[in-house]
Amino acid sequence: QVQPVESGGGLVQAGGSLRLSCVASGGSVVTHTMGWFRQAPGKEREFVAGIRWSDRTAVYADSLKGRFTISRDNAKNTVYLEMNRLIPEDTASYYCAANLYGMSVQKWDEYDFWGKGTLVTVSS
Repeated sequence: QVQPVESGGGLVQAGGSLRLSCVASGGSVVTHTMGWFRQAPGKEREFVAGIRWSDRTAVYADSLKGRFTISRDNAKNTVYLEMNRLIPEDTASYYCAANLYGMSVQKWDEYDFWGKGTLVTVSS
């Protein structure tokens, strides 16, 4: 079964950029809908972006459209989250999740496999 493994988090100044990576270890991004979620301290987990396995349709949280971009590299079995113009409110642990042949992209409880997360800290 697939195990998402995230990387790329770190400390960045407001206005900067980061790219997160998620390798679908033990599985394939081609057969899994892949999603990114985040959770800040004291807050609920929220959907960030997802890419559907079947047609590579990308879906974004409305508040993040235009700043974040999700993409998939089949050859590297990796999904990326490009984050631009970061603001302190983007500070959170970012989690990658996988859903085998999943059609739902935004619902966290539809995902079966989760990574351990990578921390993104945006300083003001």
